[in-house]
Amino acid sequence: MKAFRLDELEAERAAHEGAYLQFLRERNMSVGLYALDAGEHDPQKPHRQDEVYFVVSGRASITVGPETTQVARGSVVYVPAGVPHKFHHISEDLRVLVVFSPPEA
Repeated sequence: MKAFRLDELEAERAAHEGAYLQFLRERNMSVGLYALDAGEHDPQKPHRQDEVYFVVSGRASITVGPETTQVARGSVVYVPAGVPHKFHHISEDLRVLVVFSPPEA
């Protein structure tokens, strides 16, 4: 079994001084923790994999293709492969679990 604690993942991500920490990689998927602080810019480009975002904490808007919605703790957003998307108007530090399928390259 592989089990993880969000506080430990956040500490590891912060220690590596990056916005993203991939912590699980399997044959058909990978999972990571993505962090953007309030007011920060999201530099993402479209990915070649489908993605699911689960917002652990924070508040922001996300635009996926032509659609925009507000997200907060408990929000789940699906992003199809190749579709432009970005978090923006981040009003509270954002922590998001990201599931890629197939695994992120």
